[in-house]
Amino acid sequence: MIILSVTDLTLPIASPVLRFLIILLIILFAPIILNKLKIPHLLGLIIAGAVVGPNGFNLMLRDSSIVMSGTAGLLYIMFLAGLEIDLQRFKKNSLKSLYFGMLTFLIPMGLGMLAGIYLLGFRLDTSILLASMFASHTLIAYPIISKYGLTKNRAVSIAVGGTLITDTLALLVLAVIVGMANGKVDHAFWINLSVSVLVFGLLVIVLFPVIARWFFKHFEDKVTQYIFVLVMVFLGAVLAELAGIEGIIGAFLAGLALNRLIPSTSALMSRVEFVGNAIFIPFFLIGVGMLVDYRAFFRDWNTLFVAAVMTLVAIIAKFLAAWITQKSFRMSADERKLIFGLSNAQAAATLAAVLVGYNVILGYDALGQPVRLLGDSILNGTIVMILVTCTIASFSAQRGSRRLAMKEREEEDARDEAKAPREKILVPLYYPDNVQEMVNLGVVMKSRRSRESLLGLHVIAETGKEQNAEKKASQLLEEAQKNAAATDHRMETLVRYDEHVVNGISGVVKEHKVTDIILGLHRDKGASTSFLGHLTEGILVKCNATTFVYKPVQPLTTIKRHIVVIPDNAEKEIGFPYWLMKIWNLASNAGARLSFYAPDPVIGLIRDLHKKYPVQADFIPFSDWDDFLIIARDVRPDDNLIIILSRKNHPSYRSNMANIPLYLNKYFRNNSFVLIFPMQENFSQKLSVDFKNPSLVEPIEKLDDIGKTLFRLFRKR
Repeated sequence: MIILSVTDLTLPIASPVLRFLIILLIILFAPIILNKLKIPHLLGLIIAGAVVGPNGFNLMLRDSSIVMSGTAGLLYIMFLAGLEIDLQRFKKNSLKSLYFGMLTFLIPMGLGMLAGIYLLGFRLDTSILLASMFASHTLIAYPIISKYGLTKNRAVSIAVGGTLITDTLALLVLAVIVGMANGKVDHAFWINLSVSVLVFGLLVIVLFPVIARWFFKHFEDKVTQYIFVLVMVFLGAVLAELAGIEGIIGAFLAGLALNRLIPSTSALMSRVEFVGNAIFIPFFLIGVGMLVDYRAFFRDWNTLFVAAVMTLVAIIAKFLAAWITQKSFRMSADERKLIFGLSNAQAAATLAAVLVGYNVILGYDALGQPVRLLGDSILNGTIVMILVTCTIASFSAQRGSRRLAMKEREEEDARDEAKAPREKILVPLYYPDNVQEMVNLGVVMKSRRSRESLLGLHVIAETGKEQNAEKKASQLLEEAQKNAAATDHRMETLVRYDEHVVNGISGVVKEHKVTDIILGLHRDKGASTSFLGHLTEGILVKCNATTFVYKPVQPLTTIKRHIVVIPDNAEKEIGFPYWLMKIWNLASNAGARLSFYAPDPVIGLIRDLHKKYPVQADFIPFSDWDDFLIIARDVRPDDNLIIILSRKNHPSYRSNMANIPLYLNKYFRNNSFVLIFPMQENFSQKLSVDFKNPSLVEPIEKLDDIGKTLFRLFRKR
């Protein structure tokens, strides 16, 4: 047993228990205190680190444990940046990211070299290495932007993409300059560096998703999945270092590789964000603060001059890159603040460069003192630059984020959501094995705006065995609530008693004005050949809501592609925009590709929507349902089939739809599938909708952006 003694209270504190307690108190109270002073919480943690560190009150040293935890936090920030980025927007803005990445690399490189040679009088190689320090930056303000929910903003996508470019180039400059100083730059050096970086990139981008998809299919334990994610983060970092570049690049690419497998709405994403924001990232910020030495301001005039030049050049260069990017792409001033806030902070890569350069000894002077590639004045100046740039970056990111978030909220309020038809997704639960996947489907299909639209239900048939049935119902609904809570969503749960399950469900649909129903099939059972069985058929007759019949063969997050099969005249039914909205949410939240097999009129309509709200999508003309099985040749093991059906006597109904259960059981048994039955005409009375009226009614215009666009496109057709 470890007992805390009086000697453990001497400074610096040696007791690991007491040290950890102090760090936790800092993480808890520093943001609270400084937020009252309008100081960003990230800056509060850095200041707290400076106060308790060796250059402050010397409560603790920046030893190997702090360095290790801080390194983990830095890798975590880069991993989250890759994991949370909207890949479609990232691809859409790839040229803009390249443009900004080159600006934020070349401008600091140019200004840094001029300042190093003409203002500070350094050698050419020292000036180039100094300039590369200005070119790199750390996404230290990313947690602020994530807190405001702006990670999918185009400015953030551009800045994050630019970070990958400029940090990679800056770290390559570091490797080349150090190699030249050591006399190791030759043809073999360039070949080894190029091949190793290429192999590393291919391993992470191509192999990591394959490994992760297999792992998530076979291991559903929550703790095991989270530990696996950490393994992938650090494995990516190690592979990057083996390739000759910094580990932060590997962590970022690992995030990109796992992006589609860890959706933003998933429970795993919630755990990843929670642990990172609570532990890893604060440790990194406190560690950065421990580097700050206020005495550097008073040490000598040369140190002050070098620090002032370095800080000004870094700030001016990064601001110019952000300003030119803003003007080039006609972005707002607040978006420029986001870009500047993300790109101005100098920390990780800068610190790595200065420490490497400081340890390269070029020779010795007349007094026998080592002549370093980067001297003491640059080392001290870097610490000052880190403090100042992190401070400015935090304030810039917070101001821009707050204004953009307020603007988005004002736009949402202006839509007057109270008048809009309220989304309510009912999930009747029966099989314990598919509770998690049923809840997951509801979460990814729902609108992001509402977090309380899920309703869990278990119907107990009155057969005299209610005692055991009540216990089963309690377990099922409790499990469903836990899974919803893990994704930061609230699920209301209900138990109903009725002689017939259909009556119980239909009663809840009417009572709670349910808009969508998700029915689950057991993963080991096929669809009933008498179409979908008495339960589903009864619900289709009594409940006029959009109905989804879901069979989860594999976890939803491991699906590579959703094949959406749409019949003729589907666009002529009133439920068309509602189910298409859910499909769009599925693609947007889960990240998998959509492949639409549909007749030309429907494809034209969906293409119009795709132009405004791009997701990964393919469009394949298909209208011959008599030859439905031709689709089987295109279906792969990790595909999910989404088949749009219809009730009898409605425009898109076809008699051969009755064969779908047989096809699913015989040819697609190893694939997950979702069968969708759109709501029908009489639902228009509930929403007061008349599609024959060219003006449309007010409630439809109050839907979210995708819904409004769908209805407008529908009206034009």
